[in-house]
Amino acid sequence: MLTSKQRANLRSHANQMETILQVGKGGIGDALLKQVDDALTARELIKLRVLETAPAFARETAQELAEKTSSEVIQVIGTRFVLYRRNPKKPIYDPDK
Repeated sequence: MLTSKQRANLRSHANQMETILQVGKGGIGDALLKQVDDALTARELIKLRVLETAPAFARETAQELAEKTSSEVIQVIGTRFVLYRRNPKKPIYDPDK
């Protein structure tokens, strides 16, 4: 569990990031889960977008993806959200700095 200070630090890193994945009308399927899991392993911090055609809102989608990928929701703004999962072998971000 991250503290609010750690979340704020990770949010500052996420501000300049581009959205790399989108959740569409298919919702959260096996293919999307695999992509999110792979992206979290490679990047640790990822930004996603929920399209208008998606079956759920951004906050619900973020929570579900976080649970299924063992990650944490850092931020949800409008249709975009940010997930974080530390890579134990090759950490990229230090939430404490």
